[in-house]
Amino acid sequence: MQAATAPTGPYEGKAKRVTLRPDGLVELRYKDDATAFNGQKHALFADKGVLNSQISEMLFQYMEEHGIPTHSRGRLDERTLLAVPAKMFALEAVVRFKIAGSLRKRTGLPDGTPCSPPIVEFYYKRDDLGDPLLNDAHIALLKLATPDELATLTALSLRVAGLLHEVCARGGIDLIDLKFEFGRIPNSDGSSTIVLADEISPDTCRFRDAATGQSLDKDRFREDTGDLLAGYRESLARLRKGLGK
Repeated sequence: MQAATAPTGPYEGKAKRVTLRPDGLVELRYKDDATAFNGQKHALFADKGVLNSQISEMLFQYMEEHGIPTHSRGRLDERTLLAVPAKMFALEAVVRFKIAGSLRKRTGLPDGTPCSPPIVEFYYKRDDLGDPLLNDAHIALLKLATPDELATLTALSLRVAGLLHEVCARGGIDLIDLKFEFGRIPNSDGSSTIVLADEISPDTCRFRDAATGQSLDKDRFREDTGDLLAGYRESLARLRKGLGK
């Protein structure tokens, strides 16, 4: 079974720096970097990491309250969250409520066409391959997840996406699609629990204003359509409203 291992030392990703602590937890420090097109486009936005850490912490707490296991264990400082180290699946799960992005290019359907029921896709986390879309047979061939694990990942993805869709609707956000990552946390009896990990933020979700269709997420950076930080601040405010905060 192929999977990224739990961190044993500092790891620098595109959006976060991960550091293992002496107490066995990891620090997830959210950076101000914005990247797109597999790193081909890059820029820095002051306090983007602070906003993403606030949004991720808030949404992880909400998922925990609704029975979704996560790796999140609170906050260290304004841009650093604490988490249990997990052996990450080499997969990204994407749930699509409406046509956008790569799905528009692959299907030719107009942007915003509803996906009913929502579509779940899995992508191989390999930058050198361009993070390709995989089907169940590819995942089995590469030994990235067992059939039972894949069923669990699909069910969890739909459950988390459904909960977030409700929060967004209450906050006046049209949730178009979103990306998840999952990992395994070992249990004392030798088994493991699959948990929601990484982040949930405007970096990983397509948030649009429900009234105007205006992007409130990283598409502002991808497509040069507006102030990125303004969109992220508005996302935070709308999500707080949707959560009743």
